[in-house]
Amino acid sequence: MNMPEIDVAAIVRGLDPADWVQIDLLKKLPPEKRIIPAMRAQAFAMSTFRLTLESRYPNLSRSEISMKVLEHFTTVRLPKK
Repeated sequence: MNMPEIDVAAIVRGLDPADWVQIDLLKKLPPEKRIIPAMRAQAFAMSTFRLTLESRYPNLSRSEISMKVLEHFTTVRLPKK
């Protein structure tokens, strides 16, 4: 299968510049504390996605929404019903 060429430079140009002060602060933290901001960011992304799904699919139950969130944010592929 041929993969389309990706213009990496265009992707990088679209990113905000690195926050070097934040990077230096994170480098000074021990690993067990360094992971906390990433976990908070993941929780924020998941809750935002959940709210989007709830507004898009108001007829789905909370457990059905939860399964959609898990399906989106994990590499585990659940069998289709």
